[in-house]
Amino acid sequence: MPLADSPTGNPLPHPPSGDVDDPPARRAAGPRSSRIRAYYELTKPGIALFVMMTAGVAYFVGARGEAQLLPVIHTLVGTLLATAGALALNQYLEREVDARMVRTRQRPVPSGRLRPAEALLFGSTLILGGCGYLWLTVGGLPAALTLFSAFAYNFIYTPLKPRSYMATLAGAIPGAMPALIGWSAATGTVSLGGLVLFAIAFLWQLPHVLALAWLLREDYTRAGFLLTPPADPAGRVIARQMNLYTVTLIPVSLLPTLLQLTGYIYFFGALILGSVLLVWTMKAGRDMNRDAVRRVFLGSLAYQPLLLALMLVNTLPAG
Repeated sequence: MPLADSPTGNPLPHPPSGDVDDPPARRAAGPRSSRIRAYYELTKPGIALFVMMTAGVAYFVGARGEAQLLPVIHTLVGTLLATAGALALNQYLEREVDARMVRTRQRPVPSGRLRPAEALLFGSTLILGGCGYLWLTVGGLPAALTLFSAFAYNFIYTPLKPRSYMATLAGAIPGAMPALIGWSAATGTVSLGGLVLFAIAFLWQLPHVLALAWLLREDYTRAGFLLTPPADPAGRVIARQMNLYTVTLIPVSLLPTLLQLTGYIYFFGALILGSVLLVWTMKAGRDMNRDAVRRVFLGSLAYQPLLLALMLVNTLPAG
C-alpha cells in the first residue's frame, strides 16, 4: 500500500533530546491548528493520495472503462482512509528510528507535536475504519486485501528493514496492493488482469526504492536500516538490480494490451516510458553518481502516474 517516502525534508540542527516516547515537549499540547496539522502530516497525504489514485485506475481497468461513480468513490475513500492509517501507524512504530534520522526528525511524533499513543490510536482507527468502509460498500475481498496490505507494511516490511536487504522486496508487496484492491472492488475477484497490474506496480517500485536507498544511504545507516547491501560500497549490486527490474518491467507493462485490457496508445506509451527509464538506470549504473541516481528516482516517480494516465485514456471496453 504505502510507497517510498520522498527524500525531501527540513532537518533540525540537532536530534530531539530526552526519551523519545515521552519528551517534555510532548506534554504540552500546542494550538489546535498545530495539532490538526500534525495529524494531517501523520497521514503522509501525498503518498496516500497516490495510493488512492492507483486503486481508482485499477478499478477503472477492471471495470473495462464502464465504472459507476458511486462504487469508485467508495473504493477511493476506503483506500485513502486505510492507507493514511497504515502510514500513521508506521510512524508510531518507527518513532525512535525517526528521531535519529535527519530527514524524519520533524515528523509529528519525534518532534513532540503528538504523543505516541495519539499516533497509535489515530492510525489504528483509520485502518479499521477504512477496511470496514470497504467491506460495507464494495465487498469483503478488497477490504481483506487492504487489511493485509497494512499488516504487511507495518509488521513484515518495517521489522525487516534493520535486519535484511530483502526488506526492499517485502516492501514492494504492500506498495503494489492498491492495484489488487481496485481490481477486486470492480470485479469481485483476483484474476489475471489484476495480477498483471500488481506485477507492474511491484516491479516499478524496485528501481524507485533502490535509487532512494542509495541517495539516503548515510541516513539509513545511521538509523540501522539495511536497505542497501552492506558489502556494496560502490553500489554495483544496486545498479545491476535497478537494471534487471527495469528490463523486466518493460515487457510486463505491455501485458495489459496483450490481454486486451488496453489499446495500442497505452502499449507504445508504456514502451517509451520503460525505455527512457531503462536508459537512465543504465547510465546511473556506470558509476552511481548522485545526479544520475537522482534522475532514476525522479524519473521513476513520474513513470507510474504517466502509466496510469495512459491506462485511463486507453482502457478497452468489454466485448
